[in-house]
Amino acid sequence: MSISPGIANRDVVPAHPLQIGQVEELLKLQKAAQKIASILDLDQLIDKIVNDVVHTFGYVEASIYLHEEKRGEMVLIGVQGCTLNCTAHSLRVGKDGMVGYVAATGKTRYAPDVRVDEYYISCDESTLSQLAIPLHVEGSLVGVFMASHCELDAFQPEQRRLLQALCDHFAVTVRNARLFRDERRQREKMSQEGREARAIQQALLPKSCPSIPGFTVTGLCVPAGAVGGDWYDFIPLNDGRWGLVLADVSGKGTAAALLMSATRGMLRSLAETANGPGEVLGRLNRLLVDDFPSGKFVTMLYAVLDPVKHTLTYSSAGHLRPLLLESDGTRFLNSERGIPLGLGFGSYSELEIPLSAGSRLVFYSDGITEAADSSDEEYGAARLENHLLQPESTPESILADVQSFTNGTGLCDDATVIVVRAAA
Repeated sequence: MSISPGIANRDVVPAHPLQIGQVEELLKLQKAAQKIASILDLDQLIDKIVNDVVHTFGYVEASIYLHEEKRGEMVLIGVQGCTLNCTAHSLRVGKDGMVGYVAATGKTRYAPDVRVDEYYISCDESTLSQLAIPLHVEGSLVGVFMASHCELDAFQPEQRRLLQALCDHFAVTVRNARLFRDERRQREKMSQEGREARAIQQALLPKSCPSIPGFTVTGLCVPAGAVGGDWYDFIPLNDGRWGLVLADVSGKGTAAALLMSATRGMLRSLAETANGPGEVLGRLNRLLVDDFPSGKFVTMLYAVLDPVKHTLTYSSAGHLRPLLLESDGTRFLNSERGIPLGLGFGSYSELEIPLSAGSRLVFYSDGITEAADSSDEEYGAARLENHLLQPESTPESILADVQSFTNGTGLCDDATVIVVRAAA
């Protein structure tokens, strides 16, 4: 349909060519838009956007609201130019003001005269025109940009189109900064949870070495991550005896730590009532077979040190062989039978070892012997044995030697050591 000359059509947007000064201002704003693309801090980004818009165009106010989908609200994240502090901090989608309207419809809303606009929420009396533009990225609502001016019909068509183009750019940068903020918060939360979990797990380890006449017993556990599945324990028993535990739960991280904590509690209860290490592991295994997730298991050494008899009786649930060092040589101790805990039903043999004066017995986890250097060569049992030939070796010196061997590669698995030393 043609339009007769001289007849005004309200649906046709008249051309309003920009003045030279306006072109220069928009060029400045476009340059600013290019600069904000590299800003990932959301607060800094929003502040940059609203300040540049206000200062470039001389608006009364510019603000950005972010879409909080779960709450069905638009939340004010940044504002510049409002001095009356009456800007609403949250607006309901589809219900409150021009921002709520734009968020619900996805369409730009322009009020050339706010005094007659049904959606305008009055704030600053000097505001006479207002523009609200949705910020969309790939069809999803990110937020709403809003600008106010002290003149009637201040947002000319060409200016609105250019602002719309800038808002398309703003939407992407705001979305990216928001994602970055959310991911950073999540990482910080996980890091905090990891620190708390580590503190809890460390609290479950012995606070000090036990005082046992004629013996020195020391231990050390270094998790590869924030938390791990290795642990050791010293359990006081009747008649001055002590239960010594070193265990390794399959897997790493939080899951292994949870299973470790559960296993530790069960073991401590059983240690007080069972007759010997073999019975303790047998009863513990029956509990874990029923409770452990499929594929999860625990290797464990459980020993009872009797300082009166100068003996140590131990049972192994599929764990690495203990190393005994005596005046006449060293040897790794074998167990007749004992599968890892939680895999299936079975029995556990016991071995009683006399501990002569000056002898040492070492329990360790595979985080020690399987620690590898940059060429994937493992530390191995032989290096452990050679290090322990040094009379003054300790759990700390063992870990230091392993870390020196890996030469900065770091531990890939939890590393735990117990050293039992008989007085000379």
